[in-house]
Amino acid sequence: MDQEVTVDENFPLFSKSHRKTHKPSQKNPTAAAVSAAVDNTAEKAPIQIEKSTELTTKSTNVTFADLGLSEWIVQTCKELAMKKPTAVQTHCIPKILAGLDVLGLAQTGSGKTAAFALPILQQLSETPFGVFALVVTPTRELAYQLAEQFRALGSSLNLRCSVVVGGMDMLNQTQSLLKRPHIVIATPGRVKVLLEENPDIPAVFSKTKFLVLDEADRVLDVGFEEELKVIFKCLPRNRQTLLFSATMTKDLETLLELSANKAYFYEAYEGFKTVDMLKQQYVFIPKNVKDVYLLHIMSKMKDMGVRSAIIFVHTCKSCHHLGLLLGELDQDVVALHSFKSQSERLAALYRFKSGQAPVLLATDVASRGLDIPTVDLVINYDIPRFPRDYVHRVGRTARAGRHGLAVSFITQNDVELIHEIEANLGKKLEIFECKENEVLENVTKVYKARRVAAMKMVDDGFEEKVKERKKQKFKILAEKGLLKKRSRKRRREKASKELGAV
Repeated sequence: MDQEVTVDENFPLFSKSHRKTHKPSQKNPTAAAVSAAVDNTAEKAPIQIEKSTELTTKSTNVTFADLGLSEWIVQTCKELAMKKPTAVQTHCIPKILAGLDVLGLAQTGSGKTAAFALPILQQLSETPFGVFALVVTPTRELAYQLAEQFRALGSSLNLRCSVVVGGMDMLNQTQSLLKRPHIVIATPGRVKVLLEENPDIPAVFSKTKFLVLDEADRVLDVGFEEELKVIFKCLPRNRQTLLFSATMTKDLETLLELSANKAYFYEAYEGFKTVDMLKQQYVFIPKNVKDVYLLHIMSKMKDMGVRSAIIFVHTCKSCHHLGLLLGELDQDVVALHSFKSQSERLAALYRFKSGQAPVLLATDVASRGLDIPTVDLVINYDIPRFPRDYVHRVGRTARAGRHGLAVSFITQNDVELIHEIEANLGKKLEIFECKENEVLENVTKVYKARRVAAMKMVDDGFEEKVKERKKQKFKILAEKGLLKKRSRKRRREKASKELGAV
């Protein structure tokens, strides 16, 4: 909630309708600037924002038919074992069908995808043409999952759905877009490149009816600002904009105020929240034995009734090293991080989803939106830097009413981070019981595997890949003018800390 607003006057997220809109208060200069860009000449009228903060549905007997959905959709939901709508679906689907811009904030695993997919598919069935909806999402893996969900929900429509993400052949993606699929699901970077490099692509989106930002808080991060500006320029004025997320940021609050259409804001809760079915625990350990404790917990997975687990780490380097280490210890794991090619990432995810490998090692590339029902355990091998990232990580388990366990490894350097997370969640983490003498029985074996893994990393040239990636990242940030922004932000944070210490 303390993140700075990154939108500016050239950031037209919501549709620029011809409707007269209200000039926002000068107390919010960012909102005022964007509103001026939307309409500099028209007389202003009050913006209508309807807000609901009900966590549960008004009636437990609400059905999908009651929401205004067609019979074929109701039947599809039955076939997919979707017995009744969740709270976010009950509140948001009628508003989307009514033509409102919608911001939906709800817990992980609460059915947000169906909340926007079902009304989009219903309207598509009535007027099928061209690219009906563009769905923008932060990660490649989530894009493929969303495509699977759209195809399942739209199985009665002969739905044409195209995925446009990095790491895949651009020529094939261009040809796919020129065929004008009904639904395009894309990551910001790749769709920006295609729009800029091929003059025929912008026209593909000229009649798009829906823009959806899934995991909207992440998509609206400053790192994607330039990409989104290019995308929005190609979209029509009369589109509907739908934003869905599990965590709220100031960007989302500001942009909701700028909606040129009547807007609806569904907020299932304020701040950050995890589901009640999730048990959250921690282990306080020295940093140099984290891998020893990890092996111990993995060896107990069957006894704990855990079918599969996701282990989150900070960096690609840590992920790669831990994968090599556990491989030396004969553990069946797959790794998912951005240094892998897209085909390798998809293959790793397939092995994990199919149960061939019960453990997935991942960076935060896997923390958003992935819905794998068999995940019973999430381990924060490294504590996330921000509370919202913690919420998304642990949200990979205990989904759709199922139970789940999240265990965080806390070292002496993580105490402040975990206290901030607990303060934002409004609850304390419980102790995960471990018998130290049992854990340390494998210390020699783990230390040996650690040395072997380090040598393998040298042999496969991973360190050189890391250095090259850093150079590319800084070059991109410099081209976008973001290095100065980050430096200023770090200086402000440092100054505030120094003032707090006085």
